[in-house]
Amino acid sequence: MQVYILKRLLFGVVTLIGLSVIVFGITRASGDPIPLLLGTQATAEQIEAERERLGLDESLPVQYWRFVNEAVAGDFGDSLFYQEPASEMVMDRFPATLKLILVSMAFAIPLGILLGVLCAIKHNKMIDFLGRSLALFGQALPIFLVAILLVLLFSVRWEIFPAAGMSGPKSYVLPCVTIGLFIVAAFTRLTRSAMLDVLGSDYIAFGRARGLSEKSLVLKHALKNAAIPILTFVGLLFTRLLAGTVAVEAVFGWPGIGLLAYESVISGDYAIIQTIVLLVGAMVIGINLIIDLLYGQLDPRIRYQ
Repeated sequence: MQVYILKRLLFGVVTLIGLSVIVFGITRASGDPIPLLLGTQATAEQIEAERERLGLDESLPVQYWRFVNEAVAGDFGDSLFYQEPASEMVMDRFPATLKLILVSMAFAIPLGILLGVLCAIKHNKMIDFLGRSLALFGQALPIFLVAILLVLLFSVRWEIFPAAGMSGPKSYVLPCVTIGLFIVAAFTRLTRSAMLDVLGSDYIAFGRARGLSEKSLVLKHALKNAAIPILTFVGLLFTRLLAGTVAVEAVFGWPGIGLLAYESVISGDYAIIQTIVLLVGAMVIGINLIIDLLYGQLDPRIRYQ
């Protein structure tokens, strides 16, 4: 186990190095942010002086080496536009994004699993048809379109929920429903598929032959053995939502890292973009490792190499 964890950590470090190279190259290739920073009235001399002050006049290898050295020490640089440490700005915004994701997952995952189990038990019946239709509908709709429609209906037309901001419990409803619709759809399809595979296995048939109740077979045996793909998807979903809340936060004005990333891409704020990408990358690596270690708790047959 210790050797396996060490290998995964080393692989994670290599992955982060590769990710840092990619994000560094893409941000520099996107253009020079200094003219946007100084405004249209800035002269060529002022632009060049500002680039020199920020070290952007140096060669790319030199800039990257300085960035890596500072990042290892925990310094991801200052925001070009806010003149504040990028890491502090990202960490200040991160709790808002985390709350949005956790609240969405807290109600949507149990609902999706419940619908998936019901669809599997009532295979090819009306509830199965309705569940599959909902899942297809939820995954087919673009998330930004759902967000805009909810704002138009429940904020503009009926004025039930606030359209933007993080001002109280009611402000969570629309963004969480937007994200939750996709989560429910995904977990309904995944749970249904996993449960159908397990319910058709020999040991479930043997349990029925022994006279075990259907409730016991589903809850104590089938659902546990169907949990491995579900657990895998929970980890993947969490990291995907971390990286994919940009559209939701932009529409609802949610003060999280998604909105910060959107604003930073538009303004070309190198430090903020690099910090967010590396933070999300590190969390993806860490969560995947945790999920892999939990496999052994669900299935003792799994061995780590």
